[in-house]
Amino acid sequence: MAENDVRRKLAQESLNLAAAPSPSDGTGPPKIIALPTTRSSGSYPAVPKHKKKHNPLGLDQETISSQPPANQAQESSNIYKWKIWFIISFCLLLLIMIATVIWCVCRRSLRVKTMGPWRSGISGQLQQAFVTGVPKLSRAELETACEEFSNIVVTTEGYTLYKGTLSSGVEVCVASTSIGSLKDWSKRAELGFHKKIDVLSRVNHKNFVNLLGYCEEDEPFVRMMVFEYSANGLLSEHLHVSELEHLDWITRMRIIMGISYCLEYLHELNPPVPHTYVTSTVIFLTDDYAPKVAEIAFWTYLISKPKVSAESESEHSALPPLVDTETNVYCFGILLLEIISGNLPHSYQQGHLEAWAAQYLKDKRNWSDVVDPTLKSFKQNELDIICEVIEECIEPDVRKRPTMKEVVTKLREVLRISPEQAMPRLSPLWWAELEILSGEA
Repeated sequence: MAENDVRRKLAQESLNLAAAPSPSDGTGPPKIIALPTTRSSGSYPAVPKHKKKHNPLGLDQETISSQPPANQAQESSNIYKWKIWFIISFCLLLLIMIATVIWCVCRRSLRVKTMGPWRSGISGQLQQAFVTGVPKLSRAELETACEEFSNIVVTTEGYTLYKGTLSSGVEVCVASTSIGSLKDWSKRAELGFHKKIDVLSRVNHKNFVNLLGYCEEDEPFVRMMVFEYSANGLLSEHLHVSELEHLDWITRMRIIMGISYCLEYLHELNPPVPHTYVTSTVIFLTDDYAPKVAEIAFWTYLISKPKVSAESESEHSALPPLVDTETNVYCFGILLLEIISGNLPHSYQQGHLEAWAAQYLKDKRNWSDVVDPTLKSFKQNELDIICEVIEECIEPDVRKRPTMKEVVTKLREVLRISPEQAMPRLSPLWWAELEILSGEA
């Protein structure tokens, strides 16, 4: 009984826990076993401090302490991103470089080869005449090409034309001023000479005698221009010299269209390049009788006396006398009369051609009387349109004259000759180009 009283007393105390049951043998006093508690006693904590950290993944303390801090992870991420961008940029740059190289190679392979000079010839400068446009040539090489300037084509008051032959066989025409010394060559003439070179260097048409080069030397004095050569001579010779081959109606129509296309081209340039003087004496014919309009009449104006005194000469003086597109249209109308009638622009027997034709042009029924009597046949509808164009071109009021563009449109509707049909079938430069290409091959 006494033992049960002791147990009850201990169980009622708040600071004590339930005791373990007493041993069954009943010997000795009961032992009290305390359960674990979070409370600490004395100066020692109940749980060690190194075990207080929360570790939900179950990692040990050594693993946790070895992980990098947050700022180190962010820095590593930035470095990784920069490496990715650098690699991408480098690849793009490499692709662009490869594409550029491929494009350059393809472009070079597709590009037309530039024609080089002749493999053989008189000299390097003369060989480049057909390649570089208007090179400056020496008198010595032109003298060799023109057989010591003995091969004269025509001589006029202002200039002399020579026929020259290159070592390749290509023929050229050399125009030289009639002035023989530097003291007789005025500053005005020198200025006009260089201005004409500049103007003609811009002209490139199959029905035009294109400029190939020039020569200027003071001792001995020479001022020359080198042009294309046409083997069949001048239109004026074929119209008025009976010994030369006669031009039939179809050939004359082709010549008319070729001249009109050329003048239209000159007038459509920016700025326009009106011809100095359109007449049959400056129209050359090729082997197939295509017309080639030459600009050589200006030589005469270079040596003509200016209306102003020498003291008042300036760069703005007329060099040569001013010409305009309206004057070209008028001259073209007179040239049409000359071609279809076979008469000279002026003669002592008939006077001026315009005055002679006026009596026929007034009445359409008389237009056939204008036709060259040596022609075996002609087409009436083509004659009608040509006579209409003549009347419009020689209109005294310049404001009522048509433009060359309008003239070409009107003539082509009836004559049915295209620009390609009016051009030379074999250009004088064609053989030179063929030789250059074959030499490169």
